[in-house]
Amino acid sequence: MKARTSLAAAALLALATPALAQDAGDPAKGQQIFNQCKACHSIIGADGTPINKGGVIGPNLYGVVGRQAGTYPGFQYSDAMKKAGEMGLKWNEADFTTYVANPQQFLTDYTKDPNAHAKMSFHLTHDAASVWAYLQSVGPKS
Repeated sequence: MKARTSLAAAALLALATPALAQDAGDPAKGQQIFNQCKACHSIIGADGTPINKGGVIGPNLYGVVGRQAGTYPGFQYSDAMKKAGEMGLKWNEADFTTYVANPQQFLTDYTKDPNAHAKMSFHLTHDAASVWAYLQSVGPKS
């Protein structure tokens, strides 16, 4: 029985590995998908140069990679987003893709607060890794 279980686990891992490789984001595709995000978000460089003009309902996403959640200057974040940042949330691909798929659930889970509120109501349920790759490609260079 143990041999069969190990064999089944190995087979699943072998099948999953190509799928994980396919999940790598495509910045060009992410730029196209970002058009859905522009209703609320812009990408404006540190010097004020527009990279991707959009709305101001959401925070500027320039430099979001590695940024502590809830800290973009001048934006009024929800208490839950500020709390997540205070708890140590710095935007990385895994948290970003989970967040954009269901912001409310992400903040509830992250803060362990059943009353956590997310201001973002849009759910990006496909190709979030490509949007992340795009945001990385247009962000500040280290």
